[in-house]
Amino acid sequence: QVQLVESGGGLVQAGGSLRLSCAASGLTFSTYAMGWFRQAPGKEREFVAAIRRSGGSTVAADSVKGRFTIARDNTKNTVYLQMNSLKPEDTAVYYCAAKKTYLTSSYYTRGQDYDYWGQGTQVTVSS
Repeated sequence: QVQLVESGGGLVQAGGSLRLSCAASGLTFSTYAMGWFRQAPGKEREFVAAIRRSGGSTVAADSVKGRFTIARDNTKNTVYLQMNSLKPEDTAVYYCAAKKTYLTSSYYTRGQDYDYWGQGTQVTVSS
């Protein structure tokens, strides 16, 4: 079955960096667009970043643009989220998600568009 397993979360001071990884199995990774979402306590899940199935073009939420970068390695079935200049408001559980697509140039920013989700990894940024 399809599994998405996130790792790399933890506790970091404001201004620090973390790199999240999401390892996918049970699917043909290169046929899935990938995304990262997050959910803070008491808040709705929100879009963070997304990448096309072939990599290359990406999109990020305004709140993280210039600080977070999404990337993927289709040879390792893994998508990454490099997070720099972290702020306390970035504290959340971060989820990766996969969407099957035949469109090589598309990425997706709505959670409802995604087919599979990971279990999440906690990121806590202290001030």
